[in-house]
Amino acid sequence: MSNFISKINFKNLMPIQIANAHCDIPCGIYDPRDAIQAAQTVIRMTELIEEIDFSSAPSHQLANKMARYVHVKEEHAKKAKDDILIIWTDYFKPEHLEKFPDLHNKVWNACKLGSYVKQNVDMDKAKEFKSALEEIGEIFLETKK
Repeated sequence: MSNFISKINFKNLMPIQIANAHCDIPCGIYDPRDAIQAAQTVIRMTELIEEIDFSSAPSHQLANKMARYVHVKEEHAKKAKDDILIIWTDYFKPEHLEKFPDLHNKVWNACKLGSYVKQNVDMDKAKEFKSALEEIGEIFLETKK
């Protein structure tokens, strides 16, 4: 049996074809607005966390509220990072880097800010995160012209 299998020419049975695509599923749909909206949610959750009155007696409701705000903040910071990284890895091309040579650093810094706002409650950094994503979004739109 093994001798028979070794004699089969699989190249003729299943020829290999090259498929060219710019992403895992070549949909062509990219939009930084999703990342920006997720960053806005990070800002809102940061506001809500900052509004919590920690001087009141601890309660299950307070613990639940805090846990939910933190969870949503972290979830949306990750979503924003993921969305912008997909645009970075699947959409932007070498010609975009030629036109916007600081694009790599902008994406890298935005993602670093995303990690920071996941781990901390810092309104200034949350706003900086959104602003960084908006700047990348502006570059993205410029490349679509």
